[in-house]
Amino acid sequence: MQKDNIKLGIQVGDVMARDFISVKPETSVLAAIDLMVKKKVGSLIIQEKGILKGILTEKDIMWALSKKRDLTGVNSGDIATRKITTIRPSADIYDAARTMRKSKFRRLPVVIKKKVIGILTLKDMLRIQPELFEIARGGFKKKEVGTVIQEGICEECEKYDLIYKKEEKLLCANCV
Repeated sequence: MQKDNIKLGIQVGDVMARDFISVKPETSVLAAIDLMVKKKVGSLIIQEKGILKGILTEKDIMWALSKKRDLTGVNSGDIATRKITTIRPSADIYDAARTMRKSKFRRLPVVIKKKVIGILTLKDMLRIQPELFEIARGGFKKKEVGTVIQEGICEECEKYDLIYKKEEKLLCANCV
């Protein structure tokens, strides 16, 4: 298999979110949940003195709830994903899409010498280069159901569902 070296000329640093939300590992999961709801984000960077320690996602919280119904006294660092794939700000977004596909993560902390400077999400990349979806999802193709309704990823909530085209955006029924 030949490795393709396609470059789009758009660097991760040009697309990443610089205003990411972070907490310390000792922050309680309940406080982290409150912050995620307040800030309307699906993940938090776990860092200490600027050094990446993990990432806490909605999926991590759901997993913890399935194991232990009461999360009182549980710290964010206890349940956060610690084995994290990161990316440099100078990397091309095509490489970021391939990294997401390989690691099966939709979020990549952007780091320089282990210090977090931003976060790149699949949603960020799709806003500027929708064609990267197929690369990041490993060849997934949208299935056309009709002219208005199709299967795919909602551009608002990132859930896979039947989606509708509204004002040039693809949205699920909840986000229309």
